[in-house]
Amino acid sequence: MVTVTIHGEQKQYEQGTSFETIASEYQEEYDGLIAVAAANGKIRELFKKVTKDCEVEFFTLKDDVGHKTYVRTATMLFLKAVNDLFGADTVQNTRVEFAIKNGCYVSTGGRIPATDMSAAKIKGRMAQLVEEKLPFRKRSYSLEDALELFRSKGMADKEKLFRYRMSSTVNLYEIQGYYDYYYGYMLPNTGYVKWFDVIPYDEGFMLLLPTKKNAATVEPFIEQKKLFQTMKEATEWGRKIGIETVGDLNDQICNGSMSDLLLIQEAEQERKIGEIAKDIVSRGNVKFVMIAGPSSSGKTSFSHRLSIQLRTLGKMPHPIALDNYFVDRENTPRDENGNYNFECLEAIDVHRFNEDMTGLLSGERVELPEFNFKTGKREYKGNFMQLGADDILVIEGIHGLNEKMSYALPDESKYKVYISALTTLNVDIHNRIPTTDGRLIRRMVRDARTRGTAAQGTIAMWNSVRRGEEENIFPFQEEADAMFNSAQIYELAVLKTFAEPLLFQIPKGDPEYYEAKRLLKFLNYFLAMPSENLPNNSICREFVGGSCFNV
Repeated sequence: MVTVTIHGEQKQYEQGTSFETIASEYQEEYDGLIAVAAANGKIRELFKKVTKDCEVEFFTLKDDVGHKTYVRTATMLFLKAVNDLFGADTVQNTRVEFAIKNGCYVSTGGRIPATDMSAAKIKGRMAQLVEEKLPFRKRSYSLEDALELFRSKGMADKEKLFRYRMSSTVNLYEIQGYYDYYYGYMLPNTGYVKWFDVIPYDEGFMLLLPTKKNAATVEPFIEQKKLFQTMKEATEWGRKIGIETVGDLNDQICNGSMSDLLLIQEAEQERKIGEIAKDIVSRGNVKFVMIAGPSSSGKTSFSHRLSIQLRTLGKMPHPIALDNYFVDRENTPRDENGNYNFECLEAIDVHRFNEDMTGLLSGERVELPEFNFKTGKREYKGNFMQLGADDILVIEGIHGLNEKMSYALPDESKYKVYISALTTLNVDIHNRIPTTDGRLIRRMVRDARTRGTAAQGTIAMWNSVRRGEEENIFPFQEEADAMFNSAQIYELAVLKTFAEPLLFQIPKGDPEYYEAKRLLKFLNYFLAMPSENLPNNSICREFVGGSCFNV
C-alpha cells in the first residue's frame, strides 16, 4: 500500500494504482476535466502508476498545463485520423501551422482537398476514435532506435531534430500502430477528447478546440483574415529560405551560415517596415501613426525604425507614448483583486489625449504631458509641440487600435499598425511553437536585464498580462491598416543563453516551477547562438541588450 496526500487528506491505495483512478474519485471537486497530475512536484500523466508515498495535485483543462495537454492530444488524434483516411505519406506532409483564436491551422500540402466533405471525414474518424477510447501508449526508445524508427516512417523532420538531442532516450506516443513525437504530456485515452470541430479553411483545415476560459465547449470560429495572412506569409518565407523547423535552424547554426541568415532576416524586416512607411506617406493626410501590440512585441524598436524610414521619405516623426496620458495614480481603476488596473482604457485620460491631438491637428501649439511613474502623477515640463506640414506623431500604446482612444480624430488622419511576435517556426512539422512562448521568453530576459525581475515574477504575472491583451488589444487587431511580425526566425536560439539561467533559479515547489521546467525542455531543442553579431538596431536587441535605441 502507498499513502497519497490530496488537499491535506491522506488515503491508502494499492501500489500500482493509476493516477486516473485516483483522479476519478476527486473529479466532482474540480471545475473542469482533470487532465494531468503532479506527484511530489513532478507532472505525471494520468495513465502513470503510483509507486510510492506522494503528495498529489491535479490540473484541469482550465489550467495551463491541462489545456496544453488537451490541445496536444487532440492534435495527435487529428493526425491519426488523417493517417487512417489518407495514408502515412499524407500525414508526413501535414503541418500543424499556427493558432488563430481557438483554431489551429493545419496544412496538408494540397494532398487533401480543403472541402466540407474532407473536413467531415476527418471529424467523423476522430469521433470514432473518441468513441473507442483507445489508450495513448508512451514508449521509451534509445536515441539510436528512435532515429531508425523516424527514418523507417519517413519522419525526416524528427530525425533532423533528434540529431541534436543530448538525451540518450526518446519518448514516443502510439495509438493503434500510429507513432508520433510530442514535447509535453498526453491524456490517458482518446475518450478524453470530447470537444472539437474540424472545418476547411484556406488551403487546409482549422482544428477548433476549447479555450481555457470555456474548457467544455467549442466556440464558433471567428475569422481574422489579416492575422492569418501575416502568419501565412511568415511561414512561406521560412519555407523559401529553408528554415521551417528547429532542426533546420540547428543545421544552419552548425554549418556556419548564421551570418547570412541574420542579414537576410533583418533585411526582410526592414523591407516590410519600409513598405509600411511608404503606405503611410502615400495616403497624404496621415498625422497620427497609432502602434499597438501585446507585451514584448518589440513596439519600441519598431517605432524607432519606422520613424527612420519616414524620415527617409521627407517626414518628421515625433514619438509619443500613450502612457504619458495615464490618470493620476489615485484615480486609476482597480481590478477584482483590488490591484491597480493599468491596462484598462479607463486608466488613460482619453478626453485630454483627444483634446491635445485635435489641437495639434488644428495647428495649435500644445504642451504635452509626461507621466512620473515614481509619484504617480502627470506632469508638465514645457514640452510644447506644433505640427508642421511634414510632422507625423508616432503614438505607441496598448489602446492605439481602439477607436475609443482616438474618437475625436478623423479617420483619414490616422494610420494603425498592429505588431506582434508571431512565431511560425515549428519544433517539427507536428509540434508548433505557440507565439506566447516566444513573447514570454522575450519578456523574461528583458525583465531580468532592465528591471531586476526574476523569471519567477515574470511567469507569475503572465496570465494577468494575457488577460489584459485579450481584453484590450486582440479584439482590435483586425482594424489595423498594417500588421508587422516582429518575430525573428533565429531569436529563440539567441534568447536560450539568457533565459536558461533565469529558469533554473526557480525552485521546485513554487507554482512557477512547472512552467519553468516546460520552457527549459522546450529550449533544450535549440542549439545556442551568440548575440554578438546581432545588428544594434535589431528588434532582438530590445530584449538581450545592446540596442542603439533607447529601449
